[in-house]
Amino acid sequence: RGMTGRHVVLASSSRYRADLLRRVLYDFEQLAPSIDESAHDGELATALVERLSRAKARAVAVARPDAFVVASDQLALTRHGRIFGKPGDAPGASTQLRELSGNEVTFLTGVCVLDSRSGFEAYRQVETRVHVRELDDATISNYVARDQPFDCAGSFKSEALGIALFEWIRSEDPTALVGLPLIATVALLREAGFDVFGVQA
Repeated sequence: RGMTGRHVVLASSSRYRADLLRRVLYDFEQLAPSIDESAHDGELATALVERLSRAKARAVAVARPDAFVVASDQLALTRHGRIFGKPGDAPGASTQLRELSGNEVTFLTGVCVLDSRSGFEAYRQVETRVHVRELDDATISNYVARDQPFDCAGSFKSEALGIALFEWIRSEDPTALVGLPLIATVALLREAGFDVFGVQA
């Protein structure tokens, strides 16, 4: 809780996002939003990430009318425009990794902060580019068994063994690839009136 005494709610059930937010906030609530995450026909990846981030924040704000809500969404995108979300299971993860092997992939990670009380809402999106090294079937099979990246866009857990699958990573915020861009999150919370240092905003 900041100087306002009001609390932050993370609109996600993700343990990865919770672990990230815990780096800058000791005390917050986690509440999973219930929304349809399907893409609209012809929807661009950047627009989809923004729409879902905002929709998650708004869904949780209804249930928590006096909170600062933080919501995020992420997609992986190939240079050919193909979108990769969460694979869901081992066969799906293996298929994604075979397709991404040897390619450059862009991860789009959006974050929305919504002050349920005032209606303040702001959004930022961080782009992370990675180059995946050439992966043989044995490497893919072993990786999927070890990391089980079934709930990760593109089937990578960059905070775990997945980092060994990359040749390089380029981003303005290294936390974005894991699922929540902390630099942008802290900045948006400050704009909303909540300072993670407990300073009156």
